[in-house]
Amino acid sequence: MTTGPLASSPLRGESGAPPLRGSLPPEGADLARERPFAAVDGPHAAPLPPVQVAVVGAGNMGGAMVARLCELGWSVVVCDIDPVRQQQALEAGACLADTPETAARALVADGVLIVCVVDAAQSHDVLFGGGGAAASLHSGQAVMLCPTIAPQDTEALAGALQALGLDCIDAPMSGGPVRARDGRMSLIVAAPDGVLERHAPLLAALSTKVFRISERVGDGARTKLVNNLLAGINLVGAAEVLVLAERLGLDLSTTLDVIEQSSGQSWIGSDRMRRAIAGDLAPRAHVTLLEKDTRLAVQAARAAGFAGPLGERAAGVFEQAHAAGMADLDDAALLQLLRGARA
Repeated sequence: MTTGPLASSPLRGESGAPPLRGSLPPEGADLARERPFAAVDGPHAAPLPPVQVAVVGAGNMGGAMVARLCELGWSVVVCDIDPVRQQQALEAGACLADTPETAARALVADGVLIVCVVDAAQSHDVLFGGGGAAASLHSGQAVMLCPTIAPQDTEALAGALQALGLDCIDAPMSGGPVRARDGRMSLIVAAPDGVLERHAPLLAALSTKVFRISERVGDGARTKLVNNLLAGINLVGAAEVLVLAERLGLDLSTTLDVIEQSSGQSWIGSDRMRRAIAGDLAPRAHVTLLEKDTRLAVQAARAAGFAGPLGERAAGVFEQAHAAGMADLDDAALLQLLRGARA
């Protein structure tokens, strides 16, 4: 196993020049809201130019990757249902596609389709549902799976792609949209070495922190679940100790200053609790995401015959936050949740 950044040099389209950008969907096209991946219905006025990268799902993380790639000179097409995300993609310099299939058709011979949706069901829909991408992809192209999903789902999707002669890169991300935008997120990859080498320039463009886990697709997903379970445990712990500090009459900002320079420091604790102290719960990472991730991690632990003392309890706190109506808030809302706790 090797870790660390891979070399970068952006590719160009088949003509050797970057393709044209900013293709708008037809005016008045209806949004296909029943499909979480779809951008707009209706044919484009003109065919999309050839692009190196197609991104399906341009939310917080996907949109940050789109902005970074466009800034570095990569040609990108985006498929997303949200008009705000569509506009952001256009402003970054990307083209828009109405379906994943349309996006896939625009890829150059060695292009990569990045799937950056929420879960395994949406990932399957992006690839194999109506208007899915897989049927329009060709040998030599690759699918990069970025959602945090169960390893067995990653393996199943990769197997279905392999049956079509397509490469799959198991590539969950960590670090948040700010780090994704400036290339400092952790990109956790598992795929055969040959596949990773062919797409090393793209991986390096996306992150200076690319970790090669193994050649076994699914190990990226396993590593991400381990990481996110610890993130969930750390976040619950940070919220708990700050509520305790508050009950002891301490200033929360000063307490967090001490923690950040002492043995209790954690990145997610500092990031989320700073926002929580300020009362800023605008969603950068919804409660439902770590709720999903910690649940999947606990399920993976059970399947491996291991029951730790903290993981299941942390997962339960995210479930409580959801039940308390905080599902669409930033997960910094755990501070607010635990403020209501009683002995």
